[in-house]
Formats: sequence, C-alpha cells, structure tokens
Amino acid sequence: MELFGLEIHAWFTIVTVVVMFGLLLKTKLPVEIVFLGGMGALLVSGSLPVKEAISGFSSETVVVIAVMFIVVTGLVHTGVLQWVVKNLLGQPKGYARAITKLMLPVAVLSSLLNNTTVVMLFINVVKMWSKKLGITPSKMLIPLSYAAGLGGVCTIIGSPTNLVIAGFYKEKTGEAVSFFEPLLPGLFCVTVLILSVIAMRRLLPDRKSPEESFESISDYTVELLVPTESKIVGATVSECALGGINGGRLIEIVRFDKEIISPVLDEEFIFGGDRLIFSGDVSSILELRKSHELVSATQHVYKLDDVDKKRKISTAYVTFTSSLIGKTMEETNYERDHDMVLVAVARSGERIEMSPHEVVLKAGDTLMLEGRRIDKEGMKHDLHFFDSENIANYSVKTIVSTLIMLAMILLAALGILPLLNACFIAAFAMLLTKCCSISQAERNINWKALMVFAGSICFGKAIEHTGLSQLLAEALLGVCGSDPIVVLTAICLVTTFATEFISNTATSAMFFPIAYNAALTLGCDPMAFCMGLMVAAASSFATPIGSPTHMLVYAPGGYRFVDFVRIGLPMNFIILAANVFIVSLLYL
Repeated sequence: MELFGLEIHAWFTIVTVVVMFGLLLKTKLPVEIVFLGGMGALLVSGSLPVKEAISGFSSETVVVIAVMFIVVTGLVHTGVLQWVVKNLLGQPKGYARAITKLMLPVAVLSSLLNNTTVVMLFINVVKMWSKKLGITPSKMLIPLSYAAGLGGVCTIIGSPTNLVIAGFYKEKTGEAVSFFEPLLPGLFCVTVLILSVIAMRRLLPDRKSPEESFESISDYTVELLVPTESKIVGATVSECALGGINGGRLIEIVRFDKEIISPVLDEEFIFGGDRLIFSGDVSSILELRKSHELVSATQHVYKLDDVDKKRKISTAYVTFTSSLIGKTMEETNYERDHDMVLVAVARSGERIEMSPHEVVLKAGDTLMLEGRRIDKEGMKHDLHFFDSENIANYSVKTIVSTLIMLAMILLAALGILPLLNACFIAAFAMLLTKCCSISQAERNINWKALMVFAGSICFGKAIEHTGLSQLLAEALLGVCGSDPIVVLTAICLVTTFATEFISNTATSAMFFPIAYNAALTLGCDPMAFCMGLMVAAASSFATPIGSPTHMLVYAPGGYRFVDFVRIGLPMNFIILAANVFIVSLLYL
C-alpha cells in the first residue's frame, strides 16, 4: 500500500522518528526510553523485521563501546588519566598559548578515550589553572568541551559516532575502516577549531563561577541557642519561620547535646535548649537572632567540621534530565530520601538570595548540599557531582594499565588484530592484572548509553529497509544537482544542525544511509561521505544540549544558553567549511 508515492511502512518510520525528536526536545523522558519505545513501534508495526530490530544489540560497534568502558575504568582507577591531566597544562603566557596548551592535549586524549570522561577529569583542574593564569574559567570551559567533542573524530575509537558509521560502512562494503582513517580530516578540523577559538575569544562570556558565590557559606556555620523561656518554644519550624533565610538554611538541630535532627522538616517542633545550626550569610543569621529573641551567638561561629565532623558539604549541578527541574526542594521529599540538606543555590554564576528550598530549580543550577553521607550514586540521575572523594593511587598498576592501553592501540592500528579482538584482550588484561575490579567495571559500563547506540543502529536500518534512504538521497540530488562537493556540503550542513538537538550517534545512524546512497548515485567514493559525516556529527557547538560534554561544563562555567549560541553558530559554519575542504581534498 502506497500513500503519496511512499510505502505505508516508510510513512510509519517517518512519523516514529518525528515523534521521537519531539519527545526528546519537549519532554523529560529518558533518552533510552524514547529509543526503546521507537524500536518497539517499528517492530510491532512490521516496519522493521525482528532480526534487523535487534541487530543493534549484537552489533560489533555496541560491543566495542561496552568493552571500552572497562578499559577506561582501568585507566581511571589506576590514576593514569589523573596523572596525565595533572602534568599537561604547565604555565603558558597569554590566552592563545593557554588555549593551545589546553585544547590540543584534550583533543588527543579524546581521540583515544571517552570524551565525557576526559572532560570530567579536566573540569576542576582547568578551573584552578585558569585562576592561576588570571583567566576567567568561563573563557576556558567551552573550548575544553569543543576540543573533547571534535578530538574524538581523529580515531575510530575516539567517538561512538565513528564506530557506528564505521560499522555501517563495513556492513555495506565488507571493508573495515582503519584505526587512523579519520586522523587527517579530524586533525585539520581540530587545528581550525583552536585557531577559531583564539580569533573569536571575545565571543566567549566572562562569567562568574558559581562556586565563588558559595565562598561565604562553604566553610562556616552559625549556632543559635533557644532559651527555655523563648516565645518560639513549642512552635514548629514553619510557624516561627526558621526554615530559611536569604541565601541560607537551617541545616540541623542538636537536641539534648546528642540527638541530631537533619534534615529539619517544617513540622519539627522547637524545644528549649535546642542548638540551631544555620549555614548561610552570617549577618543575615544574626539578624534572625534578634527577631526571634535567641541567645547571642557571636561567639558561636564555627567551621563546619567543628560542629559535626561527620557532616560534609558537596557541590552538585542539576542535570538537563533531572526530575527536580521545575520544582522546589520544598515540594519534594528529596532531602529526606537522601539524608541531606540544600544549603544554597547559584544560577548563571550568581547566588540566589532567597531561601534555597523555595527556589524553583532549573537545569544547570549549582547546588550546595550538606549532610553526613552524600549519596552521590543514588542522586546521579538528577545531580552531577564534581567534588569526588576518589583520589588516584599511583602504583605499578598505573604503568601496567598504560601499557595495556598502548598495546590495544598498536594491535588495532597496525592491523594485527581486529578492533573488537584488541579491545577484548585489553579489557581482560585490565581485570586480570586488577587494574580494576569486576564490580568497578560493571558500575562504569553505561548501559543506558549502550541502549541508545543500539537504538540508533536500529533506526538507521529502518531508514534503509523501508527505502527512505534512497528516496531522500534522490530528493537531495534533485535539489543540489550532481556536484559531489555541493551534495556533501548539504548533508554535512543538515547533520551539523540536527546534532545540536539530538544525539550525534542517532543523527549519524539516520543520515548514513542517505549519504551512502547519494555517494553511490554520484559515483563517488563512499568513504568521502563517511568522513564528512563523522566530522559533521561531532560539530555540535551552538547549544548546551547538543553534547554531554557541554552539559558537564554548563553549570561550572556559570553559562547561559545564549553563550553557546553566540560563539557556536559561527563555529558551526567554520568547521563545516573546514570539513568539506579537507574531505574533498583527500577523497574527491
């Protein structure tokens, strides 16, 4: 059955993809749920055979990505990456040298490792380093994310996108894409990227780091004593308005010198002799002393550890998929469920001067949390922590894991072993030499990401199976003509802007069949369009949601959405031009 010249299954695939894009852009549904739902729809409708639908989960590409998580775990836990980060930066003079000193090594590391891991390791180091150089961290963190994203293009294993495209290419041609095939296009574009950042540095924002807003409350708390004859005795925290002050919070009550109540609920009653522990602006808290006739506490200003050595302060950032977005902490049981207290909130580098539990939270907000045991693992879906307590323990295993990684690269790059085999051997060696444990490996495998990758492959196959790729390729040629450079530019342009809003892996999987069919129709080397697609899918510069690394630096840099748009849009066109130029020169 046809409708307007398309099979009904082709129309169903189009509708499914459009609905998925809408859900990803307009809802907070987890990405993996959206992809699994879309795969289920295609399977049930008959738009994709069962074998094709589940092929993504058994794909060599997905297996390689999963195994690489184990390899990276070994490198992290033995301190290899921490050592590299610590010893790379130095003390360059001037912004241009500092940017080069930062972006080039980051790009190199990202060509071999997961770019998200690289950025996570670099963020705090870059913030401290930039302050030493007298450069605002916001001038450095966007370039950090850019370098990590585009640097991954330089090798097959540097980006899941590269692996997905290489997997499709091997499936179509029977030829494996060599380990360093994308090196020249990637290296050229990275060089252009660095020079462009230096030239356009005025477009980078000069924002205050959120942590600077917390400096006045991160070290000190104030203790106020409730006299037995006080008028607030017998009242609840809510009734006497003790729960929050401007920029601060009642974080705990010490009762009878041994009972500690935290978090403090609004319905908690106040007893005579209670010690009220506040964290916040000292002057505001002392004003509260006056208004509530509490015992003078000018001598009761403590460092947090002096009050309760078991309680700690951590800084976290609200993720873009957090369940807390659009809610106040007061509306949830989040504090009670996770045994912590929200002390303060900062947004776009500025501390919000109101009671933190009344702040409607947004993606990217910086939260200061206080508690005896901060359950970072339990909160990782809503919050991202950067003040990790894990300290690298350098030992012989540091050298061992380094050698394992180098051996894996050499075996794959020289063609001695297929990439999958080399990765499996490296992962097994990491476990055998105890560079990481099995439990550590299991925790660090991102199963949700693997589902997204598998789903992306599924949709690429659906576009091919229903004939959409051929039709879209023909339509593209009808508009662009038969000039390969013009067609390549059009494909890369659309891919670049699509990846600003959806997963670059999904984008590349959906556009590969179109690009491949266009290349065959034009009589060109399909490798040219593959290389162009790899770079285009990694060229997400204009929105913070376009890349996981952008989301990681968004809050620490105190950025606003428009900051990425201002420098990212011109960067999109610059890298597009560089991409088309180098690919045309090498392959067309």
